[in-house]
Amino acid sequence: MAYNLLKGKKGIIFGALDERSIAWRTAIRCHEEGAELVLTNAPVALRMGEINKLAEAVNAPVIGADVTNMDDLRKLFEDSMKHFGGRVDFILHSVGMSLNVRKGKSYTEIDYEWNKKTLDISAMSLHRVLRTAWDLDALNEWASVVALTYIAAQRVFPDYNEMADAKALLESITRSFGYYYGVKKKVRVNTVSQSPTRTTAGSGVKGFDGFISYAEKMSPLGNASADECAGYCAMMFSDLTKMVTMQNLFHDGGFSFTGVTGAVIDQMEK
Repeated sequence: MAYNLLKGKKGIIFGALDERSIAWRTAIRCHEEGAELVLTNAPVALRMGEINKLAEAVNAPVIGADVTNMDDLRKLFEDSMKHFGGRVDFILHSVGMSLNVRKGKSYTEIDYEWNKKTLDISAMSLHRVLRTAWDLDALNEWASVVALTYIAAQRVFPDYNEMADAKALLESITRSFGYYYGVKKKVRVNTVSQSPTRTTAGSGVKGFDGFISYAEKMSPLGNASADECAGYCAMMFSDLTKMVTMQNLFHDGGFSFTGVTGAVIDQMEK
């Protein structure tokens, strides 16, 4: 059900890869809620061609941008403002990549050059996005920025590897830049810590099926789906959450505050 939460608002969605991705589902939901959109991803992702299906479904242009390249990001915001005929009201940052995870390097033997790329793409990219918007005055007052994260930023999940460090940095950037942007222009910056979700990127983590099963048993409400996360993001982009900023918001069915459940105890006793 749609509520017209985003009627008249304009937003940029980073990271829609395929129909399973949270960014893809969020774009669909924001469109249903009345928003106008621009879609963006890295050039290598655009060559896969999947995003063009989404662009047609939500009537949005696709503007490629490498999130580690300030010139690309500047062009993205300039072209987006031309398309919208004005400033931007919301941004979804759904960007993450780990070469160490892809190459099967454990946390205790990570390649540090790869690690730099992981932190650059998965965390510092948010700083670059916010810095570019700041420099161009690209966001409207009371705009909302949401970045997707995971509870491994606070707790140890061994196979999540260096991405845990990247998410911790991402959350720190959210707080720090959120302060400055709030003072300057009432812009809200938050992270949403989502349940483990069967996306293409998430499924690349070793032991991911175990993550999913364990979280399902540990969450009183069960795991939150990609579509449910999309609805939560849409609410965060709306005027209903104007006074929420610099927060890490858990969207995980209660997993984050549950010590143990009967289902987990039963499993352990088998």
